[in-house]
Amino acid sequence: QVQLVESGGGLVQAGGSLRLSCAATGRTFSSYAVGWFRQAPGKEREFVTAISRSGGGIYYADSVKGRFTISRDNANYTVYLQMNTLKPEDTAVYYCAAKLYANLHTIVTGKNDYNYWGQGTQVTVSS
Repeated sequence: QVQLVESGGGLVQAGGSLRLSCAATGRTFSSYAVGWFRQAPGKEREFVTAISRSGGGIYYADSVKGRFTISRDNANYTVYLQMNTLKPEDTAVYYCAAKLYANLHTIVTGKNDYNYWGQGTQVTVSS
């Protein structure tokens, strides 16, 4: 089992940047594929980006491609989401999620495929 804790959210003006962190405790972190999702008020939770266990496989939603970067540090049990050129429509609660025993290079994009979720961190982008 793994526990996930997100941090780094906050209020930022449009065009600004934030870096979110997802810190994991529990099982060996390299056993998990990780994804970031977000949920705006009144909307479904949507996929943002995901990274494979190895870190070699990465995928982004079209809405964030070129602006967001996911990375992972398996030695320190942390996944990062660097968010640049933020827009008001990026405002949401951001969640990280982990899937145990995904194949080494598999990218997991479906929210129903994830075993574990963090509590989320609020990101608010003002115009």
